[in-house]
Amino acid sequence: MTGPRALRRIAATTDVHSSFDDALPMLAHLHAIRPETLIVDCGDFFEGSGYYRLGHGRIETAILLGLYDVIAPGNHGWIHHFESPVRDITVCANAVDAATGQTLFRRLHTTRIGEQRVGITAVIGSQAFRSIPKDQRAGHRVTEPAQALREVMLAHHHEVDAWVVLSHSGFDEDLELATACPFLDVIFAGHCHSDQYGPTRVGETLVLKGRELGVGYALAEPAPTRWTAHNACFPGTSTAALPAHLASVHERIEDLRDRLALPIGAVAKPYRGRLLDRRLLLGNLATRLRTALGIQAVVLNETALRSTQLDDVLTFGDLLAIEPFNNQLVNARVPETLRNSPHALLSHLTKITGPLVAEPTPLPPELPTVLTTDYLAESYLDGRTHQAGRRLRQALQQILTEGPHR
Repeated sequence: MTGPRALRRIAATTDVHSSFDDALPMLAHLHAIRPETLIVDCGDFFEGSGYYRLGHGRIETAILLGLYDVIAPGNHGWIHHFESPVRDITVCANAVDAATGQTLFRRLHTTRIGEQRVGITAVIGSQAFRSIPKDQRAGHRVTEPAQALREVMLAHHHEVDAWVVLSHSGFDEDLELATACPFLDVIFAGHCHSDQYGPTRVGETLVLKGRELGVGYALAEPAPTRWTAHNACFPGTSTAALPAHLASVHERIEDLRDRLALPIGAVAKPYRGRLLDRRLLLGNLATRLRTALGIQAVVLNETALRSTQLDDVLTFGDLLAIEPFNNQLVNARVPETLRNSPHALLSHLTKITGPLVAEPTPLPPELPTVLTTDYLAESYLDGRTHQAGRRLRQALQQILTEGPHR
């Protein structure tokens, strides 16, 4: 990352989630456009596949340091943004130390793009922040994004002609952010995993998002009157040669791909040859767990899994892609205020974690404990009472290779 660059545009990826099965198009294209393009990321570059689980974040770190100029922290991989030199390229305006109120990262990166002095900052939404495992965000908090951006703008308005935000909040939240902060020129969105990509103009502000999982990127550049933007997919083929530091990363990805291709067993009929139905799988798992363990109730969140296309044989990589977060099944205490209100419990968890699968339906009227994941237990319930003796991945493997009943 040396030598002068005459920057003309900004390219933004988001929610790559360690999706490196076909990484060459992304690596080659970003390297090819980098001499005239500021390369940024809107968070969640880490976690989400076997490449992260086996590589422990080293591949992601090498790519970020080898290609990217500025990145936003996401809820996945939060801890990696505190590692030097990843921290050196991380910006965020609203993540602060809970005790002192001091920002955890640089608030602003400034550079010249075309004829404009551009300020690039980032925000993380409160819902995304709460999704970080509690132990990783201990001592941290987030402030209101719009207020944080106004403070940065007021402090640096004399240094900047245009404002760009990398947001890890969600597309709908970013539309509201554009309304609240009309001085912004571009908001690159992340976190939402929705089919909203834009560009959408809110007043003079463009809101857009690149395609997730390393499939594409968003592009914005200054024009004589206002910024223009679009999104695109990475080319399927590229003649660009990778430099040595990226070639070695790609070789490491290829090595891990061979390990991830190891077969586990034949995929059971309900899941074979189709995109995984997370709700079906979790429903079958919840029924089996409750019956086999003789427990009162099971509550699992759909976001613990990722939908993956399954063929005839389940591979190690498939299993790590389906359950990439290494969840442990545990018995957890239900908060005292919700023990006699199962409907309120499900509403509370759904609001902060997304769709749930619960067994039985309806839940018992009095519910002191539930079987769930360690993530839900530690982050949103009252902690675990004891381990269930197996990981979520192990339980899923049994169902995926045997079917819901045997």
